[in-house]
Amino acid sequence: MLLTLSRELAEARAEDQISGALARALDAVFPGRAFSIRLVDPRTLALTTFYASGRLRPDRPGRLVLARDAVEEAGLSAAALAAGGVRVVEREEPLFEGYEEATSVPLAVSGALYGVLSLEYAPGGPGVPAEDRPLLRRVAGHAALGVRNVRSIDELTYLKTYLEELIEHANALIWAVDRDRSVIVWNAALAKLSGLAAGEVLGGEALLRAPDDERPRLAAVLARSLGGERVDGVETRLLRRDGGEVRVAVNTAPIAGASGEVEGVILIGQDLTLLRSMQAAAEHAERLAAIGRLVAGVVHELNNPLTAVTMYSDVLLERFTARGQDPADVEKLRAIKDAGQRIQRLARDLVTYARPTGARTEAVDLVPAVDEAGRMAKPALKEAGAALVRDGGDGPYVVEGNRPSLVQVVLALVTNAAQAVPPGGEVRVGLAREEGEVVLTVADEGAGMPPEVAARAFEPFFTTRAGVGIGLGLPIVQGIVERHGGSVSLTTAAGRGTTVTVRLPARAATPTELRPVGPADARQRPPGDTPTHPRLPRPPRG
Repeated sequence: MLLTLSRELAEARAEDQISGALARALDAVFPGRAFSIRLVDPRTLALTTFYASGRLRPDRPGRLVLARDAVEEAGLSAAALAAGGVRVVEREEPLFEGYEEATSVPLAVSGALYGVLSLEYAPGGPGVPAEDRPLLRRVAGHAALGVRNVRSIDELTYLKTYLEELIEHANALIWAVDRDRSVIVWNAALAKLSGLAAGEVLGGEALLRAPDDERPRLAAVLARSLGGERVDGVETRLLRRDGGEVRVAVNTAPIAGASGEVEGVILIGQDLTLLRSMQAAAEHAERLAAIGRLVAGVVHELNNPLTAVTMYSDVLLERFTARGQDPADVEKLRAIKDAGQRIQRLARDLVTYARPTGARTEAVDLVPAVDEAGRMAKPALKEAGAALVRDGGDGPYVVEGNRPSLVQVVLALVTNAAQAVPPGGEVRVGLAREEGEVVLTVADEGAGMPPEVAARAFEPFFTTRAGVGIGLGLPIVQGIVERHGGSVSLTTAAGRGTTVTVRLPARAATPTELRPVGPADARQRPPGDTPTHPRLPRPPRG
């Protein structure tokens, strides 16, 4: 029977199989005795399996009880058992009704308790505890090893599953190869990056995942790692399903087997494609900013003479017109004036982009700010033959900001929209509140933008209207909005126009903060808010 028990315990893969095998063995080896099988977690000593062949006494405690001599025979620590809730007594008492004697043997391996086997004896029934105990200890020894093996298998299975899940869902590129350079691990991050599922890669040649010109170098790295060397910071390229390539940086480490010999290599990498594009974008932005600062310094020095040119040409234009001078000369003066003003506008935009200033802020209602920008944009709207329509309620739509800067934002967006609409079209300006934000939208009925143009709309110095602008309108708008803690975005579709959306943090304001700004306010500027335009030369009289 013990041989049968040993075989069944060796084949068992779960505790219920172990308790079933033990119940059959105890029933066959110790006929006429009642028995119980209690299996516990060796770390917590919590009961995990309980099998009983008799009726339990209602007054028996649920805690495990072991005789002190049985604890000492098994080499267990009475103090550790007591700390885990096991009672250590001098003499055991039966668990079942109608039984007067009991003997229990711990299932113990290497000082750890895995359970308890108990036999109980009825008055006049078969068996003597002292005679049964040696054979019960042999059964308990087999059972303890079986329980430990099942627990070890469970723990290994859990650990294997845990590690597989960890590798599969790690936020890193992880793959592994064996000594034959066949892929044995290909995690989800690699599958997403390459477009190749694990099933398409596992078992295949690892070098086939790299372009032809990268394979010799990758083969050398794998050879070094298979020789037991760690290799860090290797940049290489991997092929994608669509024929493209991705650049990655990997660290390799040898995988040692039970014998200590290297059985494979694990590679842990990072996608460099996005990193390289971000570095290129940062370098490009830095170059643009440096150019902007240089140009701003130059145009700042040109501003005074440009002011003189525009002012004197304006004075002469008025005189020539009033005196009926040659119309050709009048047009030439008008061209000089227009050219000077255009250069001044470009110079102002360059200085604004390169040297943004931190102006004072206050509670600003965007309703009057939009109205003011609309009045300022009338020439552009008239030239385009467009109508301005404002959507939304009367407000207030209050934000914390600098009023002139916010008017400049609306004016720039309305002017851009007016230049995009066909004659007779509309430019719609909307105001709304959304979850603690004030949302300003400026939409046109123009032809829209192609995707490649929309992607570069906020790029400094990018323009589709060469000779008219220098591509700083939207970048300046973006800079002002972001300095106010907001964001700006653009949506467009071919044939359906373009909408620019500005989101600014909303602010609650008192009625006194929402006083309209009129001409008197413009004349009475607070200290520190004086315009910084250069002093104009006085025109000659005559």
